[in-house]
Amino acid sequence: MLCPNCGADVPTGFRFCGSCGTKIDAGAAPARTIFFGGNQQAPGRAKLTVIKGEGVDGVTYLLNATEHLAGRTEGAIIFPDDPVLSPRHATFTYRDGKLHVVDEGSVNGVFVRIKTPMVLGSGALFLIGEQLLQIEPSPPDLGPQPDAEGTYFYASPKRPSKMKLIQRLRGGEIGMIYRSRNETISIGREGNDVNFLDDPFISGRHAQITMGLDGQVTLTDLGSKNGTFVRISDEIALEHGDHIFLGQQLLRVEVS
Repeated sequence: MLCPNCGADVPTGFRFCGSCGTKIDAGAAPARTIFFGGNQQAPGRAKLTVIKGEGVDGVTYLLNATEHLAGRTEGAIIFPDDPVLSPRHATFTYRDGKLHVVDEGSVNGVFVRIKTPMVLGSGALFLIGEQLLQIEPSPPDLGPQPDAEGTYFYASPKRPSKMKLIQRLRGGEIGMIYRSRNETISIGREGNDVNFLDDPFISGRHAQITMGLDGQVTLTDLGSKNGTFVRISDEIALEHGDHIFLGQQLLRVEVS
C-alpha cells in the first residue's frame, strides 16, 4: 500500500506508516498516477507521454486509476512552471471502456489534434503552429447605416465575404482578420490565402477551411508536420495515438 500522506510504501498489514507515522486504513488502497518505468501499464489502460522539443519523449504518466487530474498546482499530473495552465485544468477519466479528457473550465482550454476533417461551430478556436485562430461566419451586410442625424460615416468600402478568420494574440487582443469572399481559406507559411512567414512550426500548406452550401464550416489538415489542433467544448473520447495540448504541454496518448 501507499501512505496517503507521504506516498511511502507500507507493507500489507501495517497500521502506521514507517516514514511519517500516518495511520493507514487497511481497507483503502489509494490509486495515484505514477511515472512509467518498465512494463507497469495495466491492460486496457493508457499512458501520457510529454513530447519535448524536436519530438523527443519526456516524462510518461501511467493512467491506471479511474480519474487523473492535470493542472498547474492541483492533481497528480502537475506542470508548476507552465503559466498557461489553470491550477485545475483537465481530468482524464475512463468511461465505457474508453479514455476521455474533460476540460475543467480552464482559461486556455484543451486542444486535440484532428485526424480527419472536422466540422467547426461558429467561434471555434484552433491551433496551427504558434497561431491561435478563430473562425466565424460573416454577418449579412446591411449596407451603409447613418447616425441619428442622418450622416453616413466615411470609410473604405466593405467587400462581401462569407467567413472571417481571426488571429487571437496574447492578452486576448485581436490581431489579423482575414475576410474570405470564397468558400475556402488555405492557411500555411507561403502560397496560401493566409500566410505566417515567421512561424517555423507551420508547414508550407498546413490546413484548409471550407464552407459548404449549408453554411457548415469544415477544418482539414493538409498533411502538416506538426498537425492542427481544435479546442474541445467540454470533453472528448481519446484513442491510441492522439495528441493533446494542455497549456504549453504536448502529450501523446498510448493505449495498451
